[in-house]
Amino acid sequence: MADQVAIVTGASRGIGFAIAQRFVAEGYRVAITGRNAEALEQAVLDLGGAGVAIGIAGKGDDPEHRATVIDTVLGQFGPVTTLVNNIGINPAYGPLGTLDLGAARKMIDVNVLGTLGWVQEGLRGGLAEGGSIVNISSVSGVRPAPGIAFYGVTKAALIHLTEELAVELAPRIRVNAVAPAVVKTRFASALYEGREEQVAGTYPLRRLGVPEDIAGAVAFLCSPDAAWITGQTIVIDGGLTLTGAVG
Repeated sequence: MADQVAIVTGASRGIGFAIAQRFVAEGYRVAITGRNAEALEQAVLDLGGAGVAIGIAGKGDDPEHRATVIDTVLGQFGPVTTLVNNIGINPAYGPLGTLDLGAARKMIDVNVLGTLGWVQEGLRGGLAEGGSIVNISSVSGVRPAPGIAFYGVTKAALIHLTEELAVELAPRIRVNAVAPAVVKTRFASALYEGREEQVAGTYPLRRLGVPEDIAGAVAFLCSPDAAWITGQTIVIDGGLTLTGAVG
């Protein structure tokens, strides 16, 4: 996979970083993004440094940032072959009836429109014949998730966006998504911190996810082994949705 060039957004830590690690291990050159420049700098070093990885700091819903990332990748690595949209925020917790609409708009801007913006820039950056896009959704996008309901609404929109893009960009580019349940990251810590054993007990596989669980599935979807797969969402949840629950 030495000719592969990937962009992974939101990848200074957690799921995004694990995906970037997996890509580097498979021979990709990788560009990672995030809001914290210092965290990105350390992540790039951990990935192998210059020649293997680059980090560009900025906000995922900022068009100028997205354009800068693409221009930088084209200049240093060449055309983009793989795009993983891992950006996502959830600044509000509670019922929809009292949801702050400003927070809701921000979630749409980042989680949905930001993802579409990255796809549009990725197309400008060389995504073409044989290219692959993977969007990181959530089980809250396939089942009701009280407390994080509007986050789930945006992740459901991301699943439909994946399907629409898969049709529109075929046959040149494959577009898929993954929908994780609770993965042990800082982003999801409020969902399990201090009660991990209790939460994990609701999963048939009796554990929470780890970032590497998601990275493996993403790597598969971007590989030649998945050459006849597009428009699909793989639920990665330790069996949780089989019980009718989301958490």
